[in-house]
Amino acid sequence: MARSTRELILNAWKAGTVVPALNVPHLPMMEPIVAALRDTQTFGLIQVARLEWEKFQAKSLKAIRDTYSQVKDERYTRLHLDHVPVLDEDNKRVDFEAIISEAAELGYGSVMVDGSRLPLAENIACTAKVVAIAYRAKLPVEAELGAVLGHEAGPLPPYDELFASGKGFTDPVEAQRFVQETGVDWLSVAIGNVHGAISGAAKSQKKVEARLNIEHLDRIRALTGVPLVLHGGSGIRKEYLLQAFRHGIAKINIGTALRQAYEKAVPESAAAARQAVYDATVTTMRDELEIAGSAKIINPGS
Repeated sequence: MARSTRELILNAWKAGTVVPALNVPHLPMMEPIVAALRDTQTFGLIQVARLEWEKFQAKSLKAIRDTYSQVKDERYTRLHLDHVPVLDEDNKRVDFEAIISEAAELGYGSVMVDGSRLPLAENIACTAKVVAIAYRAKLPVEAELGAVLGHEAGPLPPYDELFASGKGFTDPVEAQRFVQETGVDWLSVAIGNVHGAISGAAKSQKKVEARLNIEHLDRIRALTGVPLVLHGGSGIRKEYLLQAFRHGIAKINIGTALRQAYEKAVPESAAAARQAVYDATVTTMRDELEIAGSAKIINPGS
């Protein structure tokens, strides 16, 4: 019997390694990503966020599920629903419960609700609703606390200023309360990481080279006791990433590096774009994250 996504993330967490979660904003990216995971013997999640069918070419939850069903290899992959915001990047309310329910019906292996733009009590209440929906389908739930910036309109403040101030960082004591009151399985945290831009000219620009506050991460880990998640994984300096995996980060989201590789190559040809995604995925697994071969640890005997 195939291991659940909950068990696989726990295996990574206990081993001090990480599961990469790879965003698919354009459907033709999926096949080369799965092939790269297989060829590097790396276990990863294929994921889609709401903004990727709203603002890119992922089309729909069902389109992603159907494409995944054609190329999946469950020795190395599972399907995850990434960011479903309660309040989106345009400050619009989202029918998050309906989206989460649809994903559960379609057979996604795990889901994420993002109430991080809400006050703490409201974030807790909305996340608890999703936990109730997902647990009926025996699905693990990821949520977010703190402000992982980058998806909002307009430029970010200077990164060094953000990092030094700790603006938007996840509060460890609030994180403890959040996990206890929601029953969430995994928590996405803000410790210096930022999302890649998704709109206008900025979406093609080189992403800011981010750092991570490992001491802050340790405080969150000590008080929550659950696997932690790092969003905005592209562009973070390697030494920080490798430390983070040993200090509680069990899932890392990779989007910008693969999307930009695809979008840069697609004017040449569809084949060139697929190859660019494959190459970028292999490089990320082998050289950036140093997790090639992780499947034998995370999903042994598969």
